[in-house]
Amino acid sequence: MRSVAIVGSGIVGLTAAHALRREGCDVTLYSDRTPEQWLRESRPTGTAARFEQALSYERSLGLNHWDDAAPHGEGVFLTFCPTARNQLVRLFGRGAKPFQAVDLRMQCHRWMHDFDGRLEIESVTVERLDRIAAQHDLTIVAAGKAELAQLFERDATRSQYDAPQRHLAMVIATGRMSVDGCPFLPVKFEFLGTDGEIFFVPYLHKDEGPAWNIVVEARPGSRIDCFSRATTGDGVLATMKDVVRELFPWSAEWTRTMKLADPLGWLTGRIAPTVRKPYAVLPSGRVVAALGDTAISYDPIAAQGANSGVKQTRHLVERIVQHEGGFSAGWIAATFDDYWNEQARFACTFNNMFLDPITAPAKEILIAQYGSDGRADNTSAQQQIADAFFANFNDPRELTEAFVDMRKAREFIRGVSGSALWSGIRGRAGIAANQLVSGVRSLGRVARAKDPGHPTPGTITRGSV
Repeated sequence: MRSVAIVGSGIVGLTAAHALRREGCDVTLYSDRTPEQWLRESRPTGTAARFEQALSYERSLGLNHWDDAAPHGEGVFLTFCPTARNQLVRLFGRGAKPFQAVDLRMQCHRWMHDFDGRLEIESVTVERLDRIAAQHDLTIVAAGKAELAQLFERDATRSQYDAPQRHLAMVIATGRMSVDGCPFLPVKFEFLGTDGEIFFVPYLHKDEGPAWNIVVEARPGSRIDCFSRATTGDGVLATMKDVVRELFPWSAEWTRTMKLADPLGWLTGRIAPTVRKPYAVLPSGRVVAALGDTAISYDPIAAQGANSGVKQTRHLVERIVQHEGGFSAGWIAATFDDYWNEQARFACTFNNMFLDPITAPAKEILIAQYGSDGRADNTSAQQQIADAFFANFNDPRELTEAFVDMRKAREFIRGVSGSALWSGIRGRAGIAANQLVSGVRSLGRVARAKDPGHPTPGTITRGSV
């Protein structure tokens, strides 16, 4: 029987522990906190929304305890604004199957209780990791972005950035579980090209039930970059409402009544998107393998972190089961290379695409879907393109290359609509008409604001588009 040590009790480490136990391995899981500490004393380390490919693997392991309780996220409602308060393009993309975001404090608590291997509660140092590696056939580090991740060298050939691209804030809030103007329950994504993004993810909170996990992605120095002084969850939530009121006023009334879900349900910080070498050599010469965020740290902007980690787990477990020899550095590297080439390179490209200025092929796809409305009975080409956009979050292999290659973008559009040229003309005409109407409305508001009894233009924020 193979003996495997897993260091880290987050979602990915626990998924790997359960999967390896199911395959008959002798598994020891090392956690720096007890299940109760996870549930009652910890902050969530992220949103961890997962799509069907990741969720299906969890179901196969019997870990899907919240299917009936979690809000069923059905797609994305994205508003793209090149400048503040200018809703240039809206996209309503529906998914074939719902996504799910569950409070990972509750997940880790339950999955640790479900685990039938050995559980050791301790903070693992490098010296302790070396001793653990001596006692097991394979040691896997799934410790997120914590200190042990620094053992794994940054892979400069696969890492697009060497510094954080966004200043981040996250807060969990209760509020109305519907979105005006959207016929399904979506990830609501506010995209402001000059400043950053805010997205609202339907979420199952450990105590409050259905809620919203709100992630703010601020470009450094922008108008959204104002969360560093927040020292409480209420402070983060209040700042988020101020930003929405100023830059995304159509959502101000919706967010106004949101309340903090729990005092620990918030974070601020920054992440440098990083691909690391898949193994580290310890002082003794023993090697350990990286998994999840320890292997690839994603910015949360396109929700690839937990999804990629679960997919990597599935790949790694399958290779462990197939392998009969020792787990050398060469074997770990080759296994990761296969995963990178088959899946992770697409996830990284797709995720990082949201951090950079929008590409010309991505603009072409956004224009071609103009007119999508997200209705279940809408079978138009525009709706199919919008749905394909959302499907790429589940499987980035499907459309990522089209977002960065104009020929492939037009081939995709042509394959759906019959004519990339006509789709572009139709979309541009719709956008131009919408901008004209918006401009007329704005002029009307300014004119009215000059009349006695009306607010001045500087005070008009809500509903300004």
